[in-house]
Amino acid sequence: MKIVIFGLAITSSWGNGHGTTYRSLCKALARRGHRIEFVEKDLEWYRNNRDLPNPDFCTVHMYDDWAASRRSFLRLTKDADVVVIGSYFPDAIAATDELVHAGRGPLVFYDIDTPITIERLRAEGKTSYLEAAQIPHFAAYLSFTGGPILHELEERFGARCALPFYCSVDPELYRPTHKREAFRCDLSYLGTYASDRQPKLMQLLNQPATMLPQSRFIVAGAQYPKAEAWAPNVERIVHLSPPEHPAFYCSSRFTLNLTRDSMVAAGYSPSVRLFEASACGATILSDPWSGLEQFLTPGREMLLPKDAYEVAEILRKFPDEERVRIGLNARERVLEQHTASHRALEFEEMLERCCSGTRPQPSGDDEEMQLRSNRPSPSGRSARSSSPVQVQ
Repeated sequence: MKIVIFGLAITSSWGNGHGTTYRSLCKALARRGHRIEFVEKDLEWYRNNRDLPNPDFCTVHMYDDWAASRRSFLRLTKDADVVVIGSYFPDAIAATDELVHAGRGPLVFYDIDTPITIERLRAEGKTSYLEAAQIPHFAAYLSFTGGPILHELEERFGARCALPFYCSVDPELYRPTHKREAFRCDLSYLGTYASDRQPKLMQLLNQPATMLPQSRFIVAGAQYPKAEAWAPNVERIVHLSPPEHPAFYCSSRFTLNLTRDSMVAAGYSPSVRLFEASACGATILSDPWSGLEQFLTPGREMLLPKDAYEVAEILRKFPDEERVRIGLNARERVLEQHTASHRALEFEEMLERCCSGTRPQPSGDDEEMQLRSNRPSPSGRSARSSSPVQVQ
């Protein structure tokens, strides 16, 4: 198939979890013989931090201005077997309007940020990348989050086919590897700063660090406030490129998985970091959330400390043999269910289930007329470019 994806980023993993998610999926789809065309806006913060500028498993189309590029992208999608619009794609609303009006498709919405999307749709009826009125135009809504939220997408917002489509891991890149002295520590955390995650990070990592001054702790990730009061034995790494993630996880006795408030409220929302750490055989300490046991079993494949004191006790007393066993159990579980190859198969099954025979027809008879920049969109607005939004 020819698959065209409009996504936030595939060339850069800086400050976002989209990059590695798209890379693993596109790589797996390409291995199954599909042709991937990935459309990405040339945003400044990614332009200066491109860790995969030229992936060999897809063709990347960079652009600066949607109004100037829309004609070429409509032509790119003309013979596509499926067109995917991703959450946080900066011009997603305008692109969706254009594609619907031109009869492109079937269209699929891939929401890597479902809890945030749903919160804003409930409150305002729109986000910066999706309007509620657009949802019925998609043949399928692939959701980062499973569970009850899928029913809400169909019953309240008119999604024709809402399916769980969790993030995944590339086992060729994320696997047990040699420890690196620079990353050796008792407890680590890898993740971009988020205000609603920070209190948990301070409780479950920084507080134990003050209780265990002889132990070493590492927090890796971008955008943390300079004024944050870390314990003296907490080391900060501003950015860690994906090739270094396996060594980072494997050099930590334990690693921490933390979940944003909106994801906890929605439940059934595993992060890509959870799968990546598991694939490396890391022993994970996590905050609890509904549906977690569908992905990793507490006590067997990960641990759920209630507070800083339990974290400190684990770091002091947990047997090394048991710690290693839990990490290996998590790795086995993820490799059985959550690799990019699994998602590629699920993507094909989704197309068969939801998108067969759903190619829409253009709204008018003259395609060139549809390409005029001053035409009204299906919702009555003029086509426009949304301002870029940085993802936390």
